[in-house]
Amino acid sequence: MEPNSPHSQVTISIESSASPFESMLSGDLSMSSRVCIFRIPKILHRHNPQAYEPNAFSIGPFRCGDDNLKPTQKIKMKYLQGLLRRRSTNSMELLRNLTGAVRAMEQEARQCYAGPIGNSSVEEFVEILVLDGCFIIELFRKDADEVTKDPDDPIFSMSIACLLEFLKHDLILLENQIPWPVLELLFNMTMVPEGKSLIELALEFFGNMFSSSKPTIKPNQFANKEIKHILDLLRLSLILPLEPLNTGSGWQPFPYARKIKGSGIKFKKVAPDTILDIRFSNGSLEIPPLLVQETTETIFRNLIGLEQCLPNCPSIIASYAKLMDNLINTPEDVEILCDNDVLDNWLNPGDATRFFNKLHHDAYVKTFYYHNVCQQVNSYSKRWWPKLRYFYTKYFSTPWAIVSQVVALILLILGFLQTYYTITG
Repeated sequence: MEPNSPHSQVTISIESSASPFESMLSGDLSMSSRVCIFRIPKILHRHNPQAYEPNAFSIGPFRCGDDNLKPTQKIKMKYLQGLLRRRSTNSMELLRNLTGAVRAMEQEARQCYAGPIGNSSVEEFVEILVLDGCFIIELFRKDADEVTKDPDDPIFSMSIACLLEFLKHDLILLENQIPWPVLELLFNMTMVPEGKSLIELALEFFGNMFSSSKPTIKPNQFANKEIKHILDLLRLSLILPLEPLNTGSGWQPFPYARKIKGSGIKFKKVAPDTILDIRFSNGSLEIPPLLVQETTETIFRNLIGLEQCLPNCPSIIASYAKLMDNLINTPEDVEILCDNDVLDNWLNPGDATRFFNKLHHDAYVKTFYYHNVCQQVNSYSKRWWPKLRYFYTKYFSTPWAIVSQVVALILLILGFLQTYYTITG
């Protein structure tokens, strides 16, 4: 073949373009087993962007460059300064120790983030983790009164108390996390005498996230469990108390609250250790009370996002969202659940209905956790005796109710007879 022939030019062009491709394929393309902090997929993000984006505080490297979050950097710096001064006479030496300890686990921490985290250098990445980690630890200790709050503390100040609510929202975002081992390292290096564990402090801070009642905190249940970050701790706090149930692969059609009530099934408020523990027993649907407030949609959407992104993670939270969606079809269903104390709704009934109806959209549920509960409810609702008992309870439970029904029947018969004689006469 001639050197200047077209065929030789094509061959050279293909070979030169193939080398970068081959180089990419020869690299390590496997995902680290430590990956646990993800950017929310667009398919989920589009349903409610505000549920995934921080209001005031950036935590970790994903959001640290956002201009609208930079004003609160000063608050985090002040918290870090207070921690250093309280713990050591030589605050700069302690800071160097904290930075050095985190730098030693920089690669392990970096592998927890899925996808690129900007062009931050090793030192910048370590500084972000130290600043944000110490800020969170100091926040938890102040909230538990283990550390004295400054009179002018902007987070706990009554004049701008909403900042604390913004912070609770921001700390439960999947994109706004730092690895739990980093938090634990910083916590152990700045121990408070006779202080509570990091798990206890975190769970107390988010104590009213799911229920109005004070939760029972059992740190021992997290023993030998790998906690990935704060959001994962909250997920484990819901899942670990659950007993293993026989789940099915398919979704069972489930009636909404008004229809369940009409079939003679009762709603029963129970108080187990987790809101997820929904059961059917002796004609009653046993539901732990759920608090529905401003942050409820945020926490559930981010928990579902974590389930969807984390490899081999069971879709228990998404199953719960799907069940509640079917249970609540209209504002009347919300009111029925509120009347039975299984829903503590702080929102407008219409807003609560819309929240539940779109919560699990585009979330994939491979194994539905409440398969058996749905089967039991559907089977029981087809019986005639519970329906008859419900009809009797509703219309004949008191003497006056019986009288009103008899009078209505007599009037109906008289009306029919009058119409009949008018036509035939």
